[in-house]
Amino acid sequence: MNKHVEKFTKRWFCYLVGCSDGTIYCGITDNLVKRMATHNAGKGAKYTRGRGPVQLMHAELCADKSAAMKREKHIKRLTQKEKKALYENKQETDRFMMGIE
Repeated sequence: MNKHVEKFTKRWFCYLVGCSDGTIYCGITDNLVKRMATHNAGKGAKYTRGRGPVQLMHAELCADKSAAMKREKHIKRLTQKEKKALYENKQETDRFMMGIE
């Protein structure tokens, strides 16, 4: 697929999964279903290997891969408590999406 066309048709997500040890992992993907299966097969990110099964807690649709990576970087700087608040209270997510950081 042409890269210019792909930029406008591919959907990127920033997501949070809850791990079996109670921690929260943040990542990006263009296919949530496939990525969850990969994590749960023990073949996902190093962090989630051995911490499965994981459960999708939160996902945000981003404009493109770059936006998803920026959002991931922002979320990874949050504490576990703040990450948990993301899926319990959408206010922080809405503030980010409106550009209020």
